[in-house]
Amino acid sequence: MNERFFLLPAKKQHAMINAGFKVFSCNSYKNSPMSEIAQAAGISKSLLFHYFRNKKELYLFLWDTCARTTIEHLSASGCYEPQGLFESMEKGMRAKMEIIRQYPDMANFAIKAFYEKDPEICAAIQESYHKYFNFKADKARLNMDPAQFVEGLDIGMMYREMYLASEGYLWEMVQKGAVSMEKMEKDFEKLLEFWKSIYLRKE
Repeated sequence: MNERFFLLPAKKQHAMINAGFKVFSCNSYKNSPMSEIAQAAGISKSLLFHYFRNKKELYLFLWDTCARTTIEHLSASGCYEPQGLFESMEKGMRAKMEIIRQYPDMANFAIKAFYEKDPEICAAIQESYHKYFNFKADKARLNMDPAQFVEGLDIGMMYREMYLASEGYLWEMVQKGAVSMEKMEKDFEKLLEFWKSIYLRKE
């Protein structure tokens, strides 16, 4: 890509990135024209090609932006630091809500990209995913002391259940379009309290 892209004002960069997320999340890779992305960004098609040589380059840049942004927000939230499980989950979920505020279509794009089968970009996406996934797994150092949970609990299964429920909730809200951050925060607080009432050992 043309490094001059990063010399643009942040607002213009943001507009192009969000335009790419929006168009690619609504269509397959093959059926997402660069002209539509340019129109959504409020620029000419030729200018878009000035910064990104072709559609593949733009798509992989957006995927990398998605992965880096997620890790940066999660790291900044403190959710990877040693602490209790529920404290970590709350920080992580709030970080993801902040990402949705900034990039409303990024979650849809990420899911669409992960399952994209077009041979032009499929292998690159999967290779990048495993690189970032391994980083995330290495960074996740949670306090999983069994003594804090109910006796005999399968901690791995509990964590997986809560993770899938959280991701599923975010996906459902994103699909509805206009996302209410206030509602999401309240709903997630209720979820956390519910899980604590089930899984934490009673005094």
